[in-house]
Amino acid sequence: MDTLNSNTFDLATTPLREINAALHSDDVAGEIVIEHPSGAHSVAAGVNAPVKVTVNGHVGYYAAGMNQQAEITINGNAGTGVAENMMSGTVVVKGNASQSAGATAHGGLLVVEGDAAARCGISMKGVDIVVGGNVGHNSAFMAQAGRMVVRGDAGDGLGDSIYETRIYVRGEVGSLGADCVAKPMRAEHLDELAGLLKAAGFKDDDPRDYTRYGSARELYHFHADNTSAY
Repeated sequence: MDTLNSNTFDLATTPLREINAALHSDDVAGEIVIEHPSGAHSVAAGVNAPVKVTVNGHVGYYAAGMNQQAEITINGNAGTGVAENMMSGTVVVKGNASQSAGATAHGGLLVVEGDAAARCGISMKGVDIVVGGNVGHNSAFMAQAGRMVVRGDAGDGLGDSIYETRIYVRGEVGSLGADCVAKPMRAEHLDELAGLLKAAGFKDDDPRDYTRYGSARELYHFHADNTSAY
């Protein structure tokens, strides 16, 4: 295996399959650096160990997908589905993320310091997502559990067909999706939001500047009279 040193891998000279295999090995430990990703897909996918992985550059589809335990930092932008189906750990994108960031993720924390495109958090199932900028249309679509924080604006269709995810938005919302409504910010929500912002590195934000959104719980069970709302 061609490496720069024992814990640094160069994607310009080492096949991605070899790098991911090393990250999946039983004895993986410590801090790992991946250089020159150049938009490769599935970088650092499927890691299941309490390690720290730093990717220096832009990545393609499904980076850090299925993450468990690891702390993964991407010093660049991320393509479709970053941290998709994450179970635990932390994924931080220092740039922007394409569509479906954090899709179906069950746990852990995903931080996108820039903007996230359409369908951020689609079908999220327990993950916490904090976006430093804006999110695109249909974000938190069919979101089942977890928390989403948007420090900027949200596009149309926010929270469409949402279940029990809690959404906090500081900026403007283009429109709310079916069964998603604004809700009061009680003391427990202010405390929860403050904790999420601190964990994501935005501790100076005032939680009182945010609006909470969630489910009106009108569409949990299909009824013919509600067909037009789906």
